[in-house]
Amino acid sequence: MLEVVLTLAMAAVLAAYAVPSYRAYAARGHRIDAVIALHRAARYIAANAFAPGSMPGLAPGLDRVPEHGRVVYRLELSPAAEASGGYELRAMPVDGGPMQGDGCGTFVLDGLGMRSNLGPSVDGASVERCWSGRAA
Repeated sequence: MLEVVLTLAMAAVLAAYAVPSYRAYAARGHRIDAVIALHRAARYIAANAFAPGSMPGLAPGLDRVPEHGRVVYRLELSPAAEASGGYELRAMPVDGGPMQGDGCGTFVLDGLGMRSNLGPSVDGASVERCWSGRAA
């Protein structure tokens, strides 16, 4: 009986460490997927050379992260000032998804390649951390 109790106690300690660690690892993967999707969408826009003022939607599959499976981020293309390249791409966490409430918030990439994040706790230093997959 004592062996069973000790085994359960060790399993509980391992689970207490492993579950948060796994969640942080999964969140980092989701952030990296969002960054990759934004750059892929920017290449799509550059390859199609849309006329100024005409901003069609993104191609199917480019408007979500991941491309297949449960949506974690939604990508949105919107016009912006010519000073920022004429467009802005945003990767927004979906409501009820695993990244809702994440410190990195919404990832933003403009037509000149400038990166930023819109979130409650994002400052200049944490933008680099977010775009490399780490938390804000």
